[in-house]
Amino acid sequence: MEGIGKYRLEVKVTADKLEAGILLRVDEEDLDALLLREEDIYKELHKQRVTFGILDNVVKDLCALPRKYANAQATIAVGIQPVPGKDGFIEYPYLETVKDEEGPKELEDGRVDYYNVTAIPNVAKGQLLARRIPADQGKPGTAVTGEPIAPKAGKEAIIKPGKNVVHNAERTMIYAAIDGQVSFTDQDKMNVFPVFEVNGDVDFGVGNIDFVGTVVIRGNVLNGFRVKASGDIRVLGSVEGAELHADGSIEIKSGIVAQDKGSIVAGQNIRTSFIQNANVTAGNQVIVSQSIMFSSVRAGKQIICKGAKGIIIGGVLQAGEKIAARVFGNTSATPTVLEVGVKPELRQELVQIQKELQIVYENLRKTDQGLNVMNQILQTSGELPADKRMLQIKLTNTRLVLEKECKTLEARKKDVEAELKGDSPAAIEASHVMYPGIKMTFGKLVHFIKHEYARTRFVVMDGEVTTATLI
Repeated sequence: MEGIGKYRLEVKVTADKLEAGILLRVDEEDLDALLLREEDIYKELHKQRVTFGILDNVVKDLCALPRKYANAQATIAVGIQPVPGKDGFIEYPYLETVKDEEGPKELEDGRVDYYNVTAIPNVAKGQLLARRIPADQGKPGTAVTGEPIAPKAGKEAIIKPGKNVVHNAERTMIYAAIDGQVSFTDQDKMNVFPVFEVNGDVDFGVGNIDFVGTVVIRGNVLNGFRVKASGDIRVLGSVEGAELHADGSIEIKSGIVAQDKGSIVAGQNIRTSFIQNANVTAGNQVIVSQSIMFSSVRAGKQIICKGAKGIIIGGVLQAGEKIAARVFGNTSATPTVLEVGVKPELRQELVQIQKELQIVYENLRKTDQGLNVMNQILQTSGELPADKRMLQIKLTNTRLVLEKECKTLEARKKDVEAELKGDSPAAIEASHVMYPGIKMTFGKLVHFIKHEYARTRFVVMDGEVTTATLI
């Protein structure tokens, strides 16, 4: 570099092009005689295509105080970070009316009705249920080389219509096609089901219930009875050793005392105050406000027991993502098994889909081979014999069926892969204390708790169970 004194300027741009550094290489004996000119610095920057976000104060400082910057890299230009887009989401306007209706109601004579405190989210035919809000594309940034940096676009929300609903032409809104109750079923599909209400207990006077819709029970479900619903099940009382099965969610206000009888199964969520000696399975979440005692509880994603008591003692709990409670175990070291991080049903489904896709691909290949033969005969002779024409029609129809099956399988494969890929690290969280006697399983990794832990989160890092203190 020309000028007074011997020196060399090196400009380096970071890989993301959001920052440029400058390094003044100079020998100690040349420092006192060194004279840097601003134009030389700008010339070197432009030579390296750094044209944006140049820090003029650093350029001036470098010229005035070269000793300060000698043989040490300094930031000379800073770009503008792109602003990532916000994810799209689904609004549910019908829920606003439900919120307004919750809580005890005052009767005409001034008394308060404490028996009907649960609002059933009933909707009317034609009512707007869901509205898709599009993702934001974000704001571009600018590199130090002057180039625009594309932002990461937000992820679009998917609106999934189920039964008894209709969507608009743009598929951005869902409306109720009948009067009934909203229920979410497999893969978060939104449905409206008719509602069947029981104004007391499910006992010998009512019998077992199997309803294509949502069931609301304003009393208890007694030992030995069965309630099945294609929508949700709402129980304002308690559930004993009964069988409840809902494709949607199950809410039990007073709790479950099963005495190791019956089972509670929901395609989506199960919410209750306590679970005791019960067998409970939810496709998504199990949310308990008080306690889970000596029960078998499974959840596709999370088991949460973090109310004022929030205690889990005994039994076996399995969740795909997380098990969280205020207290695990007791001072007597009661054996309790916690298993997280495994979604066997999803992985098994993915293997099955891949096998089915291979069969479909092979059948498509054979079908296309047959159609190609028909086309060659047609091009050679100008027409097809009657039997070959029938075969061509049959092969064409077969191909349409296979294409439709292929698209369905590929779409489901993409959903399953996204769900498995999007898994956050499986965790077990004790927000107050975890006592000895707990057996943890993270996939195939087993860890035993031999002393007390306070406010601790357990996760697997680099093949080992590690802990972090919860704030």
